[in-house]
Amino acid sequence: MTEVTDLNALEQLCGLCGIDSAYTDIWGNQHAASVQSLQALLASIGVNVLDNTSLDTELKKHRQRSWRRMLAPVQVERVSTSPIGIHIVLPFTESKVALEWSLRSEEGREWRGKTLSIDLKLLEQAVVDGMEMARYVFAMPENPPAGYHRFELKCNPGNNASLRLVVVPDKCFQPPALVGEGKVWGPAVQLYALRSRRNWGIGDFTDLLRLVEDCRESGANIIGLNPLHALFPHNPPHASPYSPSSRQFLNILYIDVETIPEFAECKAVQKTVAHPDFQAQLQSLRKSESIDYTAVAAVKRPVLEQLYQYFRMHHIASNTDRGQAFKDFTEQHGDGLYYHALYEALQEHLHEQDSTIWGWPAWPEVFQNPRSDEVQQFAAARRDRVEFFQYLQWQADSQLAAAGRRSFELGLGIGLYQDLAISVDRAGAEVWANRNLYVSNVVIGAPPDDFNLHGQNWGLPPWNPESLFESAYSPFIETLRTNMQHSGAVRIDHVMGLMRLFWVPEGSIPEHGTYVHYPFDDLLGILALESQRNRCLVIGEDLGTVPDSVRKSLASLGVLSYRLLYFEKDAQGDFKPPASYPDQALVAIGTHDLPTLSGFWHGDDLAERAALGQFPSEAARDKQVVGRAEDRARLLIALEREKLLPATLTIHPVSSPDMTPELACAVHAYLAKAPSKIMLVRLEDIFGQRKQVNLPGTSSERPNWRYRLTVDIEDLAVDSRWHKLATMMQTRRTTTPAQGRRERTTVIPTDT
Repeated sequence: MTEVTDLNALEQLCGLCGIDSAYTDIWGNQHAASVQSLQALLASIGVNVLDNTSLDTELKKHRQRSWRRMLAPVQVERVSTSPIGIHIVLPFTESKVALEWSLRSEEGREWRGKTLSIDLKLLEQAVVDGMEMARYVFAMPENPPAGYHRFELKCNPGNNASLRLVVVPDKCFQPPALVGEGKVWGPAVQLYALRSRRNWGIGDFTDLLRLVEDCRESGANIIGLNPLHALFPHNPPHASPYSPSSRQFLNILYIDVETIPEFAECKAVQKTVAHPDFQAQLQSLRKSESIDYTAVAAVKRPVLEQLYQYFRMHHIASNTDRGQAFKDFTEQHGDGLYYHALYEALQEHLHEQDSTIWGWPAWPEVFQNPRSDEVQQFAAARRDRVEFFQYLQWQADSQLAAAGRRSFELGLGIGLYQDLAISVDRAGAEVWANRNLYVSNVVIGAPPDDFNLHGQNWGLPPWNPESLFESAYSPFIETLRTNMQHSGAVRIDHVMGLMRLFWVPEGSIPEHGTYVHYPFDDLLGILALESQRNRCLVIGEDLGTVPDSVRKSLASLGVLSYRLLYFEKDAQGDFKPPASYPDQALVAIGTHDLPTLSGFWHGDDLAERAALGQFPSEAARDKQVVGRAEDRARLLIALEREKLLPATLTIHPVSSPDMTPELACAVHAYLAKAPSKIMLVRLEDIFGQRKQVNLPGTSSERPNWRYRLTVDIEDLAVDSRWHKLATMMQTRRTTTPAQGRRERTTVIPTDT
């Protein structure tokens, strides 16, 4: 790129675009982004700065941007704001300009009126292209209730504008189970890892339903799940739930084939599944220590195909009640479901022709635009394939809904807890269907810290903040709704992303990135609105480099913090006492990206990282090994301090005991004493498993997202380790009476 020398103007332009010209790392060191990096990030959002002349042009353009339209596309206001003021931009004049306004609420109520420009409150003025402009505030005579409304303004014939007015509550939903002294606990599971004597080699929604029943019997009130987002049917080994094709739809491998109603009706499918060879395949998949995604897909997909064909012939063709229910589902999910299914049909078709086609960026150009004539011609010609993928989403949604509904019927205080990934794979359905929303040539990640000395490149594209604003936040709203609709809680991965994300120019190292800001207050308000409507608790994963202002804003909104035993240490490196944990938090020992308790105790993660060359030097590796030895000793001392050290153990000055079930239970008892509202327990930690779910910085080097639990779900209730833990939890954490099924606010489409 051409050299830019006016650094002051460049920083101003970046500021207007939400791009930080420097960032501070976890150690307090400031890093200035290079001119080249800033140019690259600006170019990624369509702001091309090639020299000082183009820089001046873009700076002027962005300073005047908000003055060039009468109304913004969206305005978010708190319900407590009184009165709500609508910002209006008009040419400034001393004469009276007549204005007609109307507000239509999503319930259908309308307010109408007339006013004069001279009667509006003047906020500020500016000269744009030689014309003097003014920004006014129109005070609503009556505030509408919380929700999505449409404000329209008429000024002279043909000069009309409208905006989406979003009125939001001041707090997120708090379930009755957490009111006052209420505290709950429950297992954290990777759904795919659930082992049973009936599933087809991968945990499914029926296994989840069984776990819901077991939790009720054990006094647990929440079940933490990995992201259930849609992945890539053409490429089953692409297993990371944090790199999905779409966050608005579900992973079809979680479907329990045998509980689909068509299975009970279709004799041909029953005969296929009952065949000894097929059953032998299932037995082999069930016995495997890890998940063979390709083999699982190979047994599920043909049966799902048969069931769809049966459904099409016997229900759609005859327009049965079940056929109508499917049509209702497709209508309810509209264009989002249609384009998701169309993407999968197209990818399937093109991948069958050329196995190297890995996603839409590798498609022929005529198919890369979802609204192109060629794409619509394909959709018309292959309507059955589009419908097949819609059918699979219907089945997945129905089965997840059944598990969520059962958790409410049984009175679990919270029920299912879904995890919302920070972004999506750039080659997937969501990016293809929303090309203008996602930024190309940029990936998100994190600056260097103690656990990733080189920083992180997550390989995922970010939303363009300006495009998100222009869309009136519809993609954000829909993403929240689809992940909240069957759950009692949602965990937002890397919740700081609501305020800012660390963007790295494609091809650069993470150190060359910087933060880009999002409309934090607006997104928080919408989060609170959807939380209340769906009666869904919100938990923010706030680990790592998170500004205090973010944590303060989240806490005031009622979003629970996320605290891990591994990281909760004081300045001297000692584990913090349980009493010091915040009450408005979820606590756990670790996550999917961290070692299991037994693996941590034995240093398996350090050995694996060393074998994979993840340490920059031997000295760095040695420091971590010594630190882990200290952690073991400090944890034993912490247990002793809280009088939780098992009676059979003593603190030996030079050695540590094995991580026995008794010691593991004591560690959980330590965390259970925290006043924090929620505690999650990884089943891997209870069963003494040592293999880590995912090792950050790796992909094919190890079997990430594939390790299974060592205990069948049918045996969980009688497993002595689980029983002992559940008994301890019921004595240390307050349980709540049955709350019954929750009632949700009817959701109105977001096109108001």
